[in-house]
This record gives sequence, structure tokens and C-alpha cells, in this order.
Amino acid sequence: MIVYRLSRGKYRNDLSGRGAELAGGRWNSKGIAILYTSESIALCTVEIAVHMPLGIVPADYFLVRIYLPDEVPLQELADEELPADWKSFPHANSTQEIGDAFVMESEYLIMKVPSATVQGNYNYLVNPRHPEFNKVAALEAVPFEFDKRLFVKES
Repeated sequence: MIVYRLSRGKYRNDLSGRGAELAGGRWNSKGIAILYTSESIALCTVEIAVHMPLGIVPADYFLVRIYLPDEVPLQELADEELPADWKSFPHANSTQEIGDAFVMESEYLIMKVPSATVQGNYNYLVNPRHPEFNKVAALEAVPFEFDKRLFVKES
């Protein structure tokens, strides 16, 4: 399977999940490394856009195409397994607990989770602690330019 992520130039080859470990996110607490990827380039773009202040166009980003092995089982959360507050803003601790358990248990390399920003789309979380993480590979990283219209401030 091919997935995507948008990374600042300095971190384009870093698949360690260190950024998420430092900042925490919807699906992980601070201190837990996890690699966030998306099923499409469009979803990556929206995921970055929702975290940027209006009027600021992200610069120095690279689109990273990442290979995830098809032969490893992945965890997929059924709708009934999602906590009621899973897409709240700011994100809830309940989703962090799910992601933290996914990483710590290391049963699965990949967890498929719904996007909170684009209904019907999915992100793929990758566990850098999993024994088969060495099968994950960045295939290419190319400069990415965001469409400025996504970040325009209404006057």
C-alpha cells in the first residue's frame, strides 16, 4: 500500500514518529512516537491546512510517498469502537488512549483510523516500535507547494 505525508524539508526522510512524540496528537499522547500518514495527497493537504493559522501559507514542505507492506495485518477501528468524542476539537484523550495502546501493545504495524477533517477518508497510523517497522520505506520526497487559496483570510 502507498500512503502519503507532508513534512517540512528538514524532516522529509524521518519516519520515526518523533514529531508526534514531541507534540502529541489526536491519536497519541506526548511521549509516544507514531507516524501519521494519509490515504491521499488531498487528505494530507487538508490535515496540514486545519493546523495552520489563516493567512499563513506553509512553506518548505515535501510530499513523501511511503510504502506500507500489504502482508502485515492492520488494525481497523469499527465505527462502534470509536468513542463518541473521537473527532472533537480540541482532540479528546479517549483517542490518544486508543493510539497509545496500539503503539504499546505492538500487535499491529498499522492502524486505519477515520479522518476527523474529511468524512469518509482515512489516515494510517504506523507504529515505529513494531518489529516489522523496517519494512516501511519512504519511496520519494518531492517539493510540495500549497494552493494559497486554502489559507486566504476573508476581509
